[in-house]
Order: sequence, then structure tokens, then C-alpha cells
Amino acid sequence: MAVRLALKIDVDTDRGTRLGIPNLMADCREFGVPACFLFSLGPDNTGKAIRRIFRPGFFSKVSRTNIVQLYGVRTLLNGTLLPAPQVGRRNEEAMRAVRVAGFETGIHCHDHIRWQDHLHGMTLDEVRAEFALARGEFRRVFGHEALTAGAPGWQSSAFSRTIYDEAGLLYGSDTRGTAPFFPRIDGHVFGTLEIPTTLPTLDELMGRPEYPDEKIASHLFSLLRPEALNVFTLHAEIEGMSRRSIFRDFLGKCQNRQVGFVRLEDAARACLAHRESIPICDLVQGQVDGRSGWLAVQLES
Repeated sequence: MAVRLALKIDVDTDRGTRLGIPNLMADCREFGVPACFLFSLGPDNTGKAIRRIFRPGFFSKVSRTNIVQLYGVRTLLNGTLLPAPQVGRRNEEAMRAVRVAGFETGIHCHDHIRWQDHLHGMTLDEVRAEFALARGEFRRVFGHEALTAGAPGWQSSAFSRTIYDEAGLLYGSDTRGTAPFFPRIDGHVFGTLEIPTTLPTLDELMGRPEYPDEKIASHLFSLLRPEALNVFTLHAEIEGMSRRSIFRDFLGKCQNRQVGFVRLEDAARACLAHRESIPICDLVQGQVDGRSGWLAVQLES
């Protein structure tokens, strides 16, 4: 059975939008593969991530991945010692270029730090307002509504899934799991299809002695499953910049082994054409090897 792989690109920061996106677009075009770019559209408050120091595993991840090298000093001061740049306002042409080039586009967030670090303390109205800001900025940049969203840090809740349903999204991609599903939280089933990330991310592997940089691409390739839709989430700030060579190595291996790349939008429509066969799975809070804190995880029945 042919292996199918979809690429989801999270764009977290102003720097990643300016510098990482063009590199990833060039690499995807060179290898002839589709990708879905999910944009942070509001203030880049990356510097406020320092509050995560109390999360289990935060320090080990920071020391493994060399955060300063990945994100740059300027970005790590955004929203604290330096003003938070408005990502959508500063980079609308770079964002539009992604759509013009034929890539899928969607919403990552309005304020990355606010969603990733505070979603579970927000009321329904606060979540609705935060997502409305992202939707409004997306409409301003692209001239139409977004069909998809993928949350920062895989943070999802009953409130955010309610908002997705209200927005009429084609699909969301907020979780870690194994296959597309309809999410159920506290007994309530939500109507927006969820397509989870199935593969580990580079920052979950980098810096670990068992995964030196030169072996990461081969390891990722070994995890591709022929019986499922494989989804790899990459970041403009990592694969689009300092670890670009790893991404290109991975694409080369996939090309040589005839992996079939698919658009997430097409995969979602194919699933929804057989809606009755899509499983309902609990969306729970869990942990993922190599990542600090808790995130949304598909619980298979």
C-alpha cells in the first residue's frame, strides 16, 4: 500500500514569517510537494514564553534545542523588553505569496502565547473573541474565510472546538494522534473533523543522543505508516531556517521511496465524503515524548 504524507507548517513568529516561509516554499516547490501553512496573525509575544519555566520538562527541552539559535535574540525579547510586532500587518505580502504559489493556508492563531499558555483558563467568550481576531486578520490578508486552523502547542478545549464548529471550518488539526476523527470532550461530540499530527516534530528529537541531526530524517521516514494518513508538523523557525537541511534530507528520502504527498484539504474532503466511517474519539490532555507540558491527544477507543 502506498504511503501518504501531508505537511503542516506552523508559522509561530514574525521572524519565521519573514525568513522561514520563503525557504520552505522554495524547498516544497523544488521537490514538488504540497503543504499547509498555518499563520500566527497578531502580536509576536514570544518573549513571554519565559513563564513556562515552571512546566515539567521545559528546561531540558531548552537545553536540548538551543532556543536562542532557533529563534534569535530579537524574537526572544518580543513582547517583553521589545515591542511585540504585529505579524499579519508586517508580513501580509509574504503570506499572500504562499497562497499565490498554490499552497494551502489557514489559521495558527492570533496571539501564539495567549492561546498556547492560557487557553484552558479562558471563558467561552474569551476564546471566541481571540479566534475572531485571527479570523478577521486572515480575511483582511487573504480576502476570504479560513477553512482550517491548527492550534499553537496542540492546545485544544471544549470551548475552542465549539468555536471551530461555529466558524464552519472544514477541519482542524489541534491534536496528536493516529488518524482523522471527530473529537469528543466530556461526552459532547464536535462536528469539525480533526486531522491529528502523527509524527514527532524536530524539536522533540533534536539534541537527544539517540537522534543526532544526521539521523533524524531517517528516523522520521521509518515512522511512516502505509495504512494511515501520516501528518508531519514542521515549523518555519526550525525546518525553514537552522534545520533546513534535515527537512530537505527527509523530502529526498520520501521522493526516492515514492511517498505520495497529499494536501490536507483534499484529505479532509475525502474523509468527509464517507462521514459515517469516521470514528468518534475522546480528545484528552496527555503528554508527548520530548515535549514539555500537556497537550491535546486523541484517545482511541
